[in-house]
Amino acid sequence: MVLLAGCSSGDPAAGSTPAASASAHGGVRKPAARASFDYQLGGAYRPPAGVRAVSRDRTAAPVPGLYNICYVNAFQSQPGDAITWWRKHHPDLLLRDGEGRPVVDEDWREPLLDISGAAERKALADIVGRWIDGCADAGFDAVEPDNLDSYERSHHLLTADDAADFARLLAARAHRRGLAIAQKNTTDLLGERDYIGFDFAVVEECGSFQECGEFATAYRGRAFDIEYGAKSFERACRSWGSKLSVTLRDRDVTPAGERGHVYRGCDSSV
Repeated sequence: MVLLAGCSSGDPAAGSTPAASASAHGGVRKPAARASFDYQLGGAYRPPAGVRAVSRDRTAAPVPGLYNICYVNAFQSQPGDAITWWRKHHPDLLLRDGEGRPVVDEDWREPLLDISGAAERKALADIVGRWIDGCADAGFDAVEPDNLDSYERSHHLLTADDAADFARLLAARAHRRGLAIAQKNTTDLLGERDYIGFDFAVVEECGSFQECGEFATAYRGRAFDIEYGAKSFERACRSWGSKLSVTLRDRDVTPAGERGHVYRGCDSSV
C-alpha cells in the first residue's frame, strides 16, 4: 500500500475499451496482458501518452478510451474522517482485540474490518458492494479491493480463509455489475484465485520481493506491477517487462505537475 493509496471517503454513499479482452464471467472484460499502466491513487491527472490502463480512487472519474481500474479500500478503513464514519455507523464491524480495542494497521493508521465470521462478511460485503456498484455506475472496467493481506496484521484474529471468503463475496458483486476484479498483492492467496474469482492482479514491488514470476504465471501476463525504487524497477523491467506490465511511481503516487512526481514505464517511449 502507498501513502495516499485510497483517497476514498468512508461514506458509502462504461462502455467497451481498448486494452481489454473478454472474460468467462458473464461478459466481464479483463485487461490486456502487459498493457502499459499508470497508478494514480494520489490524485487524477492526464495519463502519459501510450498508457492503456489506469487505476484511480473510486471518487475519481475514469479516463475515456482507457481500461479503468477502481481502487477501493475493502479490508481496512481509510484513516481520518472515515474512521469516525465507521465508529458512528458500524462500530460492530471494526475488528477488536480481547480488550475491545480496534486492531489498527499502525503503518497507515487504518483500523481493520472484522471479516472473521460469515455474518460480518455479509454485512461488510453489502457496504463495500455499494462502493463497487458506484465504480460500475461511474464507468470503470474493473475494481481493485485493497488490503487483502490485512489478516497478516490482525494479531491472529483473522485468517487467510477469512480473506478469501470475503474477497469471493466482493468478486461476485463485481461480476454481477460487469466489472473485472484484481487480486491486490498477497502471493499466499494465489492458489485461491479461482475460488475467489479474481481476473487479474495489481501488485506492489513484486520485483523487490521476487514475486513477479508467480503473478505473471498465475494471470498469464495480466498483472500490473508498481515499483517505488529505480533500481528495483530496472531489475523488474529486465527480468519481467516482457511478461507483465511494470511501472515506476513515487511512493506517494503524486499527481503529475506536483513536486516529487515520478512515472516511468519499461518502454522508454512512455
